[in-house]
Amino acid sequence: MKTQEYIELEEKYGAHNYHPLDIVVTKAEGVWLEDVDGNKYIDCLAAYSAVNQGHCHPTILKTFIEQAQKVTLTSRAFRNDKLPLLYEKLNKMTGYPMSLPMNSGAEAVETAVKAARRWGYRSKGIAKDKAEIICMTDNFHGRTTTLISFSTDEDYRSDFGPFTPGFVIAKYGDIVDLETKITPNTAAILLEPIQGEAGIIIPPAGYLKSVAELCKKHNILFICDEIQSGLGRSGKLFAHNYEDVTPDLVIIGKALAGGFYPVSAVLGRADVLGLFEAGSHGSTFGGNPLGASVAIAALEVLENENLIQKSFDLGAYFLAKLQEINHHLVKEVRGRGLWIGLELTTNARPICEMLKEKGVLCKDTHHTIIRFAPPLVISQSEIDIVVAKVKECFASIK
Repeated sequence: MKTQEYIELEEKYGAHNYHPLDIVVTKAEGVWLEDVDGNKYIDCLAAYSAVNQGHCHPTILKTFIEQAQKVTLTSRAFRNDKLPLLYEKLNKMTGYPMSLPMNSGAEAVETAVKAARRWGYRSKGIAKDKAEIICMTDNFHGRTTTLISFSTDEDYRSDFGPFTPGFVIAKYGDIVDLETKITPNTAAILLEPIQGEAGIIIPPAGYLKSVAELCKKHNILFICDEIQSGLGRSGKLFAHNYEDVTPDLVIIGKALAGGFYPVSAVLGRADVLGLFEAGSHGSTFGGNPLGASVAIAALEVLENENLIQKSFDLGAYFLAKLQEINHHLVKEVRGRGLWIGLELTTNARPICEMLKEKGVLCKDTHHTIIRFAPPLVISQSEIDIVVAKVKECFASIK
């Protein structure tokens, strides 16, 4: 079958909740994708940072196959011999004493919300059902009903109400506005240390440290959503490491399993996650042996191949090269690590379409921003190819 035939099938039988570029991928390795017509592309999206380790990484693939031949799922009704090793790995790699595994990033955010509310009632003494969590403008934490309840993007909310109460919105990056939203009922502040879906928005220097200080002052939990920004994407293990803060809870997912399996987790203080008891929260698939094995391998690849430092170094190189572009449509180029937003003064989708035709795949976000987030295994020479293609696109536009 050819590209158009697959597209017609998808459009006929599938719900239209995405508007993908019209490429039908059939094969992937490292940073390269191949479509059903045999065309090859450099991937500059990395499945929204889920494949930081590169597509079909051989080490993770080997682990995946070996574990799948033994046992894939036990549910948490029984123990398995891989989950304890994942707990230990997360502790040693991140320093957090406890973790709680789930599947998707949205599930992990829901888990953090539940943990924060329970801590608010049982430890802080907030009156029953009065707990509030402060979230940020332009946030993106997932698409469940509760999570869109504190989105400020109408596209995510339209005709999906009624919404879950208990959330307050503060202006992202504005510490003064944030402090005005704190009340005795505030249990937690939830934010992305760098906002990804909003277009790689980096808060002012010192903002995260000020948030941490506010949380300590008012006895509030500080929750960082590192689902996209973490595990090397921003050039550090976590984006909050740039300000040397220690959130009370950290939410991870996506690259935690290198694109082989949906695995997410909440990392945190034992006195917070320890408030869950048997029956209070769970997941049939969360913590399964296949997912745990793959996650351990994915974390080891980040370490053994020095991908986090590589992201930092090559990200600076990539950013500098893109910032050389001088064109009337380019408003700003910003980024941390291999996570770069190229903001335009016009709709970004046509540029993404042009890049696809030149063998580079990236995706627009918030209409005017092109997001570049290649797998961390990308080489400098491959970055040079991408930059050359981007420059060709702008050179063709008068």
